[in-house]
Amino acid sequence: MKLPRGVCRARKRNGTVYFRVSITYKGRHISLGSSESLKAASMIYEEASHLRDSGDGVDEYTSYRYISFDKYLTIINYRDNGVYFHNPIYLHQRYFSYFLDRDTELKFDTDDLFFYSQHRIQRRGGHLFVENYGAQMSLFSRYGIHPFAVENKDYRFKNGDVLDFRYANIEIINRYLGVELIENTIPRKYRSFIHVNGYYNLGVFSSEDRAAIAFNKARSFLREKGRNKDTPANYISDMPEEEYREIYESIELPESFLRYVRELKD
Repeated sequence: MKLPRGVCRARKRNGTVYFRVSITYKGRHISLGSSESLKAASMIYEEASHLRDSGDGVDEYTSYRYISFDKYLTIINYRDNGVYFHNPIYLHQRYFSYFLDRDTELKFDTDDLFFYSQHRIQRRGGHLFVENYGAQMSLFSRYGIHPFAVENKDYRFKNGDVLDFRYANIEIINRYLGVELIENTIPRKYRSFIHVNGYYNLGVFSSEDRAAIAFNKARSFLREKGRNKDTPANYISDMPEEEYREIYESIELPESFLRYVRELKD
């Protein structure tokens, strides 16, 4: 039996027949997926052919029944911008969109294009992350937002769009875990705190870095007692190790916190 154009027959390991679909466009072979139905496979190819020659954009996807949204994006981006991506990316003049699905559009600066063309964004339990060197990395951490950050307290999206990850749209208010800016203080002052069976104020400091190191010191005391093992430490970039150690040793934690630590059982 002669197969429709763009369709080839294949077999699974258990012997089940299915059909692979592909299209050649501007000299590039583009895989369109597969189907166990010959009719559906044929329609995937027909829709891709129509899309290739049309001016349809993202909003017109609702009129297509067979081609997947990821493959739809691949074709229209290649058609409009001449760049092929495996991932669901569409280029704009000064930024690009990455679609988790038809209704979920993330926006990024073009500086991030190489990374997201090579790494797939995943969503699980409302969290966004990428696989990087075998580990899961939170999307937020790429933009300086720490793991337990609270929106509009530690960071905010200036235009209100929580899916707009363009750098100009992200304002980091508090860079470190357990650190917050005390409002209306000149010069600026920062409070350091830690949560462990309650809230412990660790002091007020003249810089974010010192407040972050105070948090790290309190965290170390607690870890020695088997507490807060999953709480990450703050990483102080661009600070020499000797300077970090001097600040760490000079910080005196409040007696109320130290008393709590002494009373903990090992």
